[in-house]
Amino acid sequence: MPGISRFRGIVIGMYYKDHNPPHFHATQGEHEVAIAIRDGEVLWGSLPGRALAHVQEWRQAHLVELEDDWERARGRQPLNPIAPLE
Repeated sequence: MPGISRFRGIVIGMYYKDHNPPHFHATQGEHEVAIAIRDGEVLWGSLPGRALAHVQEWRQAHLVELEDDWERARGRQPLNPIAPLE
């Protein structure tokens, strides 16, 4: 999975040619979650502690970049890195 951002021990990435709805994956250690880009719905998985709240805060701040990377991934184009949560 190509990584697009890293912060607080969390790795954010997307798979090429992944299924709809548009989403991204976040991993921290052995935990993984898939999150819908537009509304933040957790499609599957979980993250420990406050990690999910940090990922949701980051998602809200980077909706445009996430949607752009989703389209790039669907077209098998290189993904652009996205700034981490500050």
